Amino acid sequence: MIAVRASTPRLTPIEYLAWEEQQECRYEYVDGEIRAMTGGTVNHSEIATNLIAILKNHLRGSGCRILNSDGKVQTVESTSYFYPDISVTCDKRDRTAGKFVSHPCLIIEVLSSSTEAYDSSTKTLCERGKKFRKYRRSDSLQEYVLVNTNEMCLDVYQKNERGRWELVTYADGDMVEFKSVNLTISIEQIYEDIVFVPEDSITEEINEL
Repeated sequence: MIAVRASTPRLTPIEYLAWEEQQECRYEYVDGEIRAMTGGTVNHSEIATNLIAILKNHLRGSGCRILNSDGKVQTVESTSYFYPDISVTCDKRDRTAGKFVSHPCLIIEVLSSSTEAYDSSTKTLCERGKKFRKYRRSDSLQEYVLVNTNEMCLDVYQKNERGRWELVTYADGDMVEFKSVNLTISIEQIYEDIVFVPEDSITEEINEL
């Protein structure tokens, strides 16, 4: 999903949580700033659905919770709240969570076409890095995944036994390993039924409306 900075006053975390409950839309909260969440493409939605179905089937009966993009994640220092496309928590402290989870082991972001194009700028790369830095302060987080919607490709950031983060990139024909949930699947399962559409075709579709 895409977060767009909203023109609202800076709020404290408590003010944000109370304010968002009164809103019709979802908003992320980053160090006092409010960011509205916008929708993605059809491929974005279908890839996320594929992953949720795979994870739900694999983790059924384990006690882990699999959340979609409506599930809010609180960062360790409680100064930011995000809505990742998919998050998984197996921590007992999150078993009774109602408003947000705080101890995810796996976070997955599915990148829309517009997000990937925008991410080529230095500013947005810094923003993505800032979000990842906040996530990885959590002792529970073991993997952070970025999934491409323009081609069969994803990046998996994994925490090794020394507590350092390593990047593994998967492409067409690879077996993808999510160590945090002891799952190995083919990349084709993640992209099942996905048709890659050229960016100019999406633009034409919008212009015809």
